[in-house]
Amino acid sequence: MPPLPEKVRIVEVGPRDGLQNERETIPTATKLAFINKLAEAGHSQIEVTSFVSPKAVPQLADAVEVARALTPKAGVIYSALTPNMKGLERAIEAGIRRVAVFTAASESFTKKNINMTIDESFAAFTPVVERARAEGISVRGYVSTAFVCPYEGDIDKTKTLAVTRRLLELGCDEVAVSDTIGAASPKDVFETVGFILKSLPAEKLALHFHDTYGTALANVLAGLQLGITTFDSSAGGLGGCPYAPGASGNLATEDLIYMLERMGITTGLNLAKVAEASSLIAQTLGRRLPSRQWQRLSSSGPC
Repeated sequence: MPPLPEKVRIVEVGPRDGLQNERETIPTATKLAFINKLAEAGHSQIEVTSFVSPKAVPQLADAVEVARALTPKAGVIYSALTPNMKGLERAIEAGIRRVAVFTAASESFTKKNINMTIDESFAAFTPVVERARAEGISVRGYVSTAFVCPYEGDIDKTKTLAVTRRLLELGCDEVAVSDTIGAASPKDVFETVGFILKSLPAEKLALHFHDTYGTALANVLAGLQLGITTFDSSAGGLGGCPYAPGASGNLATEDLIYMLERMGITTGLNLAKVAEASSLIAQTLGRRLPSRQWQRLSSSGPC
């Protein structure tokens, strides 16, 4: 095995990407307790909500209330998705200091997701990035369907590179290359991410995997072997995209921690405390979560 990183940063996306597709409304107080528990578990970056139209994502209609009520914690950055200027302005008013914008490597997915072409999506969020940076707010970018699209199939790696490069040139300090429908394999990761790394530095990239086909951890290993040190995950394995048919939950934070720590790679996270955070949501939803490590550790999760 090639040399692996000694330390990895895990970006927790459970409160946003994990909850956005849930039908049952989760109380704001429960979301805040969930976020606080994740911070106590050692997370340094937590994506807490999305400032989108409540009609588009009803579960996150309380974005302002959540952001304003966050408990500051030394060393913890709370971020939010801000797809347009209105969303950014709401985020600024609510005290958010790190935001994220998104597009895709697939024209069909971008059209289905936000009713824009890729170029139109850049035109829409370019002023968002410029305003955020002018306000001293850092910006992350997402490239959805970076490997496989539910409408177009396999995505040409040159398209993923082009979109990733544009996001960095626009001012994003990091880009999450995302397997939105969880269909990628390690071969796809080596081919696409390896191709991107010929032009762009590894420290500017993160990987965001869903686990629809059970390949997320294998894809993380491929990313590690390529030198990537930032990975997104969701507590309990919560998640799914309303605009990506067939996509299941994100890579579970607990499972990622276990694998990395078992491999001697430091995460700075407490697995048991992350599982406690997941249990809070499991009890609210009234169902067991897909994370294998959560199931192993939880003695109170609903059956």
